[in-house]
Amino acid sequence: MNTIKLYRFALSGHSHRVQLMLSLLGLEAELININLAAGEHKTAAFLAKNPAGQVPVIEDGEVTLADSNAILVYLSSVYDAARTWYPTDVLLQSRIQGFLSLAAGKLAFGAAAARVVNVFGAQADKAKAQELAHGLLRFLEPQLATVHWLVSEHPTIADVAMYTYVAHAPEGDIALEDYPHVSAWLLRVEKLPGFVAMQKTPVGLLAKHA
Repeated sequence: MNTIKLYRFALSGHSHRVQLMLSLLGLEAELININLAAGEHKTAAFLAKNPAGQVPVIEDGEVTLADSNAILVYLSSVYDAARTWYPTDVLLQSRIQGFLSLAAGKLAFGAAAARVVNVFGAQADKAKAQELAHGLLRFLEPQLATVHWLVSEHPTIADVAMYTYVAHAPEGDIALEDYPHVSAWLLRVEKLPGFVAMQKTPVGLLAKHA
């Protein structure tokens, strides 16, 4: 089996969800850090891997693939023989797709965007991002009151796609105390065999509680 190469930025939640999936699947991976501050993601060499100039990207033998959610689908389809992470059942796949869309939409423009303002000083409407984040958390909270996982009786790539930016929402000044069922779900993810955490940044609520 080839060693999969993951081109990533260590503080990127999109990169982390791929690293987490690789680890949960027990796959050997070479982590290659891309220096975003130095513009390494805009070099000709990197753009040849992903013309969008974004991390993450994986190389798996002759396969080069970008977009974190697409990578989750690929890895769980190719390397999970039991197909628990991305079941073959069409209805479950459809429900998973709904959460992948949330991860690329409300999560990215909500909790992730608010965090980017604090961690990297990005120019964005932090208040709007926080409003979106709390709207998503209010959506998730009652669902997780009655189930352990977002889609099935076991974890799927929906949980992987949603985890990182929800877990790191406090870095964007988004408190999780009012969402106990979401917090319990985060802990369940963190107890999975093979779980790896993303580095925390002492900003936002984390700085205040340090």
